[in-house]
Amino acid sequence: MKKLFLIIGAPGSGKTTDAELIAKRHENITHYSTGDMLRAEMSKNSEIGNEIAKYVNAGNIVPIKIAIQTIINAIKNAPTPTIIIDGYPRSLEQMSALDEYLKNEKELELVSCIEVVVSEEVAKDRVLGRNRGDDDKVEVFNNRMGVYIAFKSYSGFLWIKKYFEKNRWRANYRRDCRWDGKFHFVKNSLKKILNSE
Repeated sequence: MKKLFLIIGAPGSGKTTDAELIAKRHENITHYSTGDMLRAEMSKNSEIGNEIAKYVNAGNIVPIKIAIQTIINAIKNAPTPTIIIDGYPRSLEQMSALDEYLKNEKELELVSCIEVVVSEEVAKDRVLGRNRGDDDKVEVFNNRMGVYIAFKSYSGFLWIKKYFEKNRWRANYRRDCRWDGKFHFVKNSLKKILNSE
């Protein structure tokens, strides 16, 4: 059975960086970034890629149907027994869609979700410093951060938190520094859950 971990956080929180480092250090873990997967599809200039671009470039949430299909395809094609996906869910509807999929999936266990907390100021500096494209512009960042803040203040975020409270929602941690030992919190949490050394 495959094990799935979710890491969520605001844009620029460091969730992708931490997940990448963990995957590089453990051969039995595959990491997928929701944002990277969507951007990869956009780069193909396919019909679905162009549709995704309309939302990503404006800093809005990609339609659930597209997002969940992207996640499912990644899970099915993962070459390892453990999968980390960062940047999902970003809404109650996205979590509900994944939950529906998992109800009928006997070969996959959703193990845990970790929230990466960061100040808006630090997140903004990081994102604008990346300069990867249209989705790293200040107006897009402000919209993306606004979407995330609204998500956290919305009752749906509390619902997601309650969903994981039964031995799944591990904790949240601050990631305001580029390297302050907090990476080890995520790594050690995964190791404890997986009973690996």
